[in-house]
Amino acid sequence: MNKVILMGRLTRDPEVRYSQGENSLAIARYTLAVDRRFKRQGEQDADFIPCVAFGKSAEFAEKYLRQGIKIAVTGRIQTGSYTNREGQKVYTTEVIVEESEFAESKNAGASGASASGQSDGYQQGGYQQYQRPQPAAAAAADGFMNIPDGIDEELPFN
Repeated sequence: MNKVILMGRLTRDPEVRYSQGENSLAIARYTLAVDRRFKRQGEQDADFIPCVAFGKSAEFAEKYLRQGIKIAVTGRIQTGSYTNREGQKVYTTEVIVEESEFAESKNAGASGASASGQSDGYQQGGYQQYQRPQPAAAAAADGFMNIPDGIDEELPFN
């Protein structure tokens, strides 16, 4: 079984292109910075994972994903190779995105880190925990946008 689940932040805005032909297909490429759970002295804190989305998932990325947004993706790992202009063989590894979703509210991402370097939530066992807003304030202050009626057919997930 080839299945991968990642949660990280986009390092830049997705690069979206459309294939040629009668039935053009959207293709989005982006890189996720995924924090390492454990790190050794002198090692980097994150891995940078290249991701590719096709079709509706790519159109979703083009419309809603921006640099710094935290998302969760599921997909599969795909390896390949090609010969570059200098005649050297280059090996590639990337995640083919099957599903993606936002991993934090808009307010959590916007307010991000405070002066102490901590976010609005608290750390527990390496996972970020957020306190649930009070019911009266939840509708207005949770940071999620209202999804218009009839958009269900356009979203890449159910």
